[in-house]
Amino acid sequence: MELLPISLINANMEKLADWNLEDNGKCIIKLFEFPDFKGAVEFINKIAQISEQEEHHPEIKLYDSNKLEIKMFTVSAGGLTEKDFKVAAQIDKI
Repeated sequence: MELLPISLINANMEKLADWNLEDNGKCIIKLFEFPDFKGAVEFINKIAQISEQEEHHPEIKLYDSNKLEIKMFTVSAGGLTEKDFKVAAQIDKI
């Protein structure tokens, strides 16, 4: 996978809701909050289905029982690729 230039990163960021560019443009992060632990885990399971289908897995942190941080980047490329934005857009549709 090829790293995206900043112009394409910025263009893709405009298409996403509430994702933030972090780590000097090497990853995107979004925070989610749910009413309870069960809701957060159900959301993680839906992300897992997307991730397996796309063969691209985000970093997921669950904290305070009901909050998630989703971090997208492509390890092998050392930053952001089209695949990161594709999966992020699918997560937004959940």
